[in-house]
Amino acid sequence: MRYPDQIPPEQLTSHASDDMLLFTAVLSIIIGSILIWLGRRGKQLWMVVWSIGLIICSVLMGASILI
Repeated sequence: MRYPDQIPPEQLTSHASDDMLLFTAVLSIIIGSILIWLGRRGKQLWMVVWSIGLIICSVLMGASILI
């Protein structure tokens, strides 16, 4: 199966709005914070590291939506 080289912009945004993406970013920050707390409590370094990465990606995505 061959995929098209470019997807039309109207097809990319047909099901997602900026408000929903911003909500996803905020929710990811909250979930990341909870996972950091759980990772520190359970002494799981991998969970802390992945949660910090989740928060960084969410902040960058949220900033790109707002700017």
